[in-house]
Amino acid sequence: MQGMERTLTSHEVAHLLGVNIKTIQRWDREGRLKPAGRTATGRRYYTEDQILAFRHQPPVTTSPRKTVAYCRVSSQSQRTDLKDQRRALEQFCTARGLANVEFIEEVGGGMNFRRKRFLAVMDAVDAGEIGTVILAHKDRLTRFGYEWFERFCQQHGCEILVLNQEHLSPEQELVQDLLTITQVFSARLYGLRNYRKSLREAVHADVSTQDPAGSDAGSDPSL
Repeated sequence: MQGMERTLTSHEVAHLLGVNIKTIQRWDREGRLKPAGRTATGRRYYTEDQILAFRHQPPVTTSPRKTVAYCRVSSQSQRTDLKDQRRALEQFCTARGLANVEFIEEVGGGMNFRRKRFLAVMDAVDAGEIGTVILAHKDRLTRFGYEWFERFCQQHGCEILVLNQEHLSPEQELVQDLLTITQVFSARLYGLRNYRKSLREAVHADVSTQDPAGSDAGSDPSL
């Protein structure tokens, strides 16, 4: 690329345009701002003229971002709690004057990060489709690691509103999650013990297959 105009990295472009690197990557996927090319290691690069032209483009009209109210309980036996949770969120939205709110209900453990509707919400946030997520309590989104998901949403221009209603987070769920943690680590500990046992048996078998005369190598029967 020598002899050509200076090129810019994705991080430099993000800084010039006042957005984060995730936005630059999304614009590439959407075809809104394709890179001039890629380096030998696969990194995007852009030309100064390209970015200058992009900055003078008329704003792209996009659909307004959705507002999503996410409700979750851990088990089917808590369906009543799920209804109460949604009712509380509906009242909150009415009081705030929020319209066209999409309500998402899910049954699944707070430590299960493979929940289908949870993943769908995160994917929509990543795609810039959701502007606000409303929760009855932080642990309705996830039992642990909430701060990471909150930061993820912020980086994609999504705000999280939390009602902080403690009574909507049953103590039984916390007990279930703690039991899940115990079971996971117990299984790992059991697996580690089995691994050590198998390793010792393998080492012993390997030693046993050595030359059986090796232990008598120090004596000469002819003497």
